[in-house]
Amino acid sequence: MGENVQTLPYGSWPSPIDAALAAAHDGRPEFVGFVGDEVWWTEPRPTEGGRRTLVRRRNEDVRGEAPPLKGGGGRRAGGTEESVLDAPWNVRSRVIEYGGRPWAGTVQDGAPLVVFVNFADQRLYRYEPGGEPRPLTPVSTLGGGLRWADPQLVPERGEVWCVLEEFTGDGPSDVRRVLAAVPLDGSAAEDRGAVRELTGERHRFVTGPRLSPDGRRAVWLAWDHPRMPWDGTELVMAEVAGDGTFGESWTCGGGPEESIPQAEWAADGSLLYVSDRSGWWNLYQADPHRGSRPLCPREEEFGGPLWKVGQRWFAPLDSGLIAVLHGRGAAALGILDPETGEVVDAVGPWSEFDATLAAHGERVVAVGAGPSSAYEVVELDTRTGRTRVIGAAHEDAVDPAYCPEPLIRTFSGPGGRDVHAHIYPPRNPGCRAPDGELPPYVVWAHGGPTSRAPLVLDLEIAYFTSRGIGVAEVNYGGSTGHGREYRNRLREQWGVVDVEDCAAVALALAEEGTADRARLAIRGGSAGGWTAAASLAATDVYACGTIIYPILDLTGWGTGETHDFESQYLESLVGPLAEVPERYAERSPAEHADRITAPFLLLQGLDDVICPPVQCERFLSRLKGRGVPHAYLTFEGEGHGFRRAGTMVRALEAELSLYAQVFGLAPAGIPTLELDT
Repeated sequence: MGENVQTLPYGSWPSPIDAALAAAHDGRPEFVGFVGDEVWWTEPRPTEGGRRTLVRRRNEDVRGEAPPLKGGGGRRAGGTEESVLDAPWNVRSRVIEYGGRPWAGTVQDGAPLVVFVNFADQRLYRYEPGGEPRPLTPVSTLGGGLRWADPQLVPERGEVWCVLEEFTGDGPSDVRRVLAAVPLDGSAAEDRGAVRELTGERHRFVTGPRLSPDGRRAVWLAWDHPRMPWDGTELVMAEVAGDGTFGESWTCGGGPEESIPQAEWAADGSLLYVSDRSGWWNLYQADPHRGSRPLCPREEEFGGPLWKVGQRWFAPLDSGLIAVLHGRGAAALGILDPETGEVVDAVGPWSEFDATLAAHGERVVAVGAGPSSAYEVVELDTRTGRTRVIGAAHEDAVDPAYCPEPLIRTFSGPGGRDVHAHIYPPRNPGCRAPDGELPPYVVWAHGGPTSRAPLVLDLEIAYFTSRGIGVAEVNYGGSTGHGREYRNRLREQWGVVDVEDCAAVALALAEEGTADRARLAIRGGSAGGWTAAASLAATDVYACGTIIYPILDLTGWGTGETHDFESQYLESLVGPLAEVPERYAERSPAEHADRITAPFLLLQGLDDVICPPVQCERFLSRLKGRGVPHAYLTFEGEGHGFRRAGTMVRALEAELSLYAQVFGLAPAGIPTLELDT
């Protein structure tokens, strides 16, 4: 150890990573796309009320070539990037509440033409640089109003085609979804009748249409309650007449037990789509001559769970090659040759790629990150194999020596089943712990639960590890990235398998001498908040927990207390409510508040329609008078997923204070969280 290394207890190490720094770097670029040959994307602005702006990257090279990125394989590009929409414009859709692709663009008369959804009023707007955005769609005061997502510009018709979500009443499930065409001339801005509906209401949920190269056919994805899109979706096709109307639609793929999360047309007119019919999301090609065939049959995922309408795991190139995201666990960026089935991966320091891809000519744009870098916009030139960062370039906010070096591990759960996890040991170049002391560890349960924790640099994790608190992210049974069988482990087992797997990792870390058995905690948000609360109610593994915008009462959540998209999710996660109502009560932490004895912190956005505050209030009322130390912090203006810097700062500092009080730590400069009993 160096001469200036202090010997201090775990959890009290001084760190340059404060909560404000972590909050300022929260979020990622998303929804990349091309406008002509320029790359555009959305990007978070936590310090501007949590809005998302639209960023444009101009191509001119004004700074010259920059040095190679750390790790090799990538270079920073020249050119400039600019936010094209000032506050308060907020480019974000609320379709299915989780949203979807909120913008599309093209070049018309030599200048960019962009349409986007504004979060505050959910109207679709037309924007041309140098002018003010102009509304294209009307406002409805009924329920959640009119919402739009996954727009596709059809300039030859003077329209933008997209998903229309229209509320028909005040209830969360009083809603219809169809494909619709919106005139680009603004004639529908005050006239709902000027919106041309392309499809009927055959299905409850739809994605945006994809028009074939010859303009004669359109495909989209659809599914119905009680299925979620990772359970089963249908690939729907319709003939498109010369006047832009859709003929009768038919199902050409998918089904109740086959998930198709994306479909696109190739340049040659064949249809490409991802399906998990083999047990893994693989890529298929369908054409009239060869039928449907897998292009690269592997026990890997070439797709993922469709949480946002318009996510993209592959993008066809004009050359016939296909840009793909693929892998087990983490997704790599590669180029697939559909004739040989060979995949050549892009070279660079990025080990994770988000489900957003775009292609133009021979260029591919993606959003990648790694254990030592946050998400950045990456361009791959398929002719040269060269990759470079073109936007949201990662810059070390602190000395990387304060950031954790994660380990990818597989643990043994009940019955010997594999449990995948990322372990982030404490790390601080200026501190060491006294001999014989073991660090506290916090188990992080991801949301979803049909999702996974990516292995990327996260300053929220570094906030804890740099102070001497370890973090274990558990991709419990039910997580994505490991095939349908692993995903299906959670069917009717939510609150059991996730709880058991998190506990198995925590106890294994303690047993092997990595973590202090007496100083284990659990935290999670949304579905992870459920797992955290259920773990405190069902096990004695943890000394405390942090529960963030959680589900706490299954019966309430399954009978109208959430939004339409997930309103029947519990039918597969827990079981049919009509058949096993007792299971809903038995697993709910709100029904068993008397079992919770460990201190906890509960964090909730007051505008959350997915996991509403009423769940927290019911849980706390049943805990009243039981003497359990706890704190309940609520945040005005926050929905599901905190986006404002001030909120994130307060939440992080409160969480650290909880651990300090329970574990006997002494972090400097952190306000003390008042705990009630």
